[in-house]
Amino acid sequence: MSMRQYSSAFAGVRRIATTTGFGLALLTANQIGAVMASDESTNKAIVQKAFDAWAAGTGSPYDLLATDVKWTITGNSAASKTYPSRDAFINDVIKPFNARMSVGLKPAIRNMYAEGDTVVVFFDAAGTAKDGKPYKNTYAWFLDLQDGKIVNASAFFDSIAFNELWKLPATAP
Repeated sequence: MSMRQYSSAFAGVRRIATTTGFGLALLTANQIGAVMASDESTNKAIVQKAFDAWAAGTGSPYDLLATDVKWTITGNSAASKTYPSRDAFINDVIKPFNARMSVGLKPAIRNMYAEGDTVVVFFDAAGTAKDGKPYKNTYAWFLDLQDGKIVNASAFFDSIAFNELWKLPATAP
């Protein structure tokens, strides 16, 4: 829900009661907005840090996946479907993808947006396939976070570039 929708839903309401770990607190609409903005910046910072680690070769956004994450690859690529767990996504997509690469992907973020629990990352990534050809793609990931973990994701990318890579034999990295 956007801030505008949220504000409209509570138009005229001066204070909203919420239960906290310390009892009952009364929050104004401005305070609720500040809490939501804080969550947005926290989630954005978490995702940015994971992308920075990926670019540096010291980690990846996949480190943020909840065990029961639902990861959907949209479109018509060879891997397009919803993966019901971290293990399914990693084993069916990420490991076979990496097995086709001689130089792993390095991301370059074009932009990142956050609203509520959702972070959208628009980025390019490039690496080298095992056949020596460059692999380049542009991605848009919609990541829903909860307690610092990705619980739901939708990924968009160029299916043609992906499918060309997917035709290569997957060999152990």
